[in-house]
Amino acid sequence: MKKEVKLSFWDRLYLPAIIVGMGITIKHFFKTLFTRPSNRYTVEFPERKKDLPEWYRGLHRLNTREDGSIKCVACYCCATACPADAIFIEAEDIDDLDEGYPREKRPKQFIIDLHRCIFCGYCEEACPEDAIILTNEYEITQLSREEGLITMEELVKTPKKKMD
Repeated sequence: MKKEVKLSFWDRLYLPAIIVGMGITIKHFFKTLFTRPSNRYTVEFPERKKDLPEWYRGLHRLNTREDGSIKCVACYCCATACPADAIFIEAEDIDDLDEGYPREKRPKQFIIDLHRCIFCGYCEEACPEDAIILTNEYEITQLSREEGLITMEELVKTPKKKMD
């Protein structure tokens, strides 16, 4: 059963609603027009860069040891913790020449799909070796979809600009 609602003349005209909406628009227009430039939200990028908060999470980086080897031991903790399933790791064994048996693993492939990544930081928290961090790098431009797949070599070259 449908209940029919009777609208008054002014409700059918929509004039009061239009006047209220235009009043709000005009109020915001003049408020924006007469405020100081420091209160505006526009940043003249790339001449000026936005100040980032210390908790900002940007592009990933793989840390290295003092000898230049990657800290990652291919434990898959970061890939398991990733809710977007954006991390792919293929492990390989490192042969210890003295003993002759596989002692440790390292990543053969380490790929992060930036199109899937939600930059939540779970990979950074899950890593027991502090091998992966999220830097404050936010200029991530790509011309093709393949450039969104960041390989291990590119992750090592990411500038280490973590804010402390």
